[in-house]
Amino acid sequence: MTQFTLDDLAALVDSRAGQPPDSSYTAKLLAEGPAKAAKKLGEEAVEAAIAAVQGDHKALVSEAADVLYHLLVTLKAGGVPLSDVMAELQRRTAQSGLAEKAARRHT
Repeated sequence: MTQFTLDDLAALVDSRAGQPPDSSYTAKLLAEGPAKAAKKLGEEAVEAAIAAVQGDHKALVSEAADVLYHLLVTLKAGGVPLSDVMAELQRRTAQSGLAEKAARRHT
């Protein structure tokens, strides 16, 4: 069985972005502008946080999937490729998280 990756999901979002809004939820979100995608991302993030606090494993898995999907739609709406985010994560992992956070406070 092959693993479904964030790159796979990003490619799916890209492919659906060009479809008519009445035939694709992704296209509909994008047609409504970045604010709509960002609002949905925020809603899903809150739902994921609640599921985590409640210890609801099944709901957390479901909500985390929603967060990842809506994050990729929000990135698409903002013109930010997933590769840019992954490059930033790679840059940050070159040092400890505490050192990286301290460095951000001074810039």
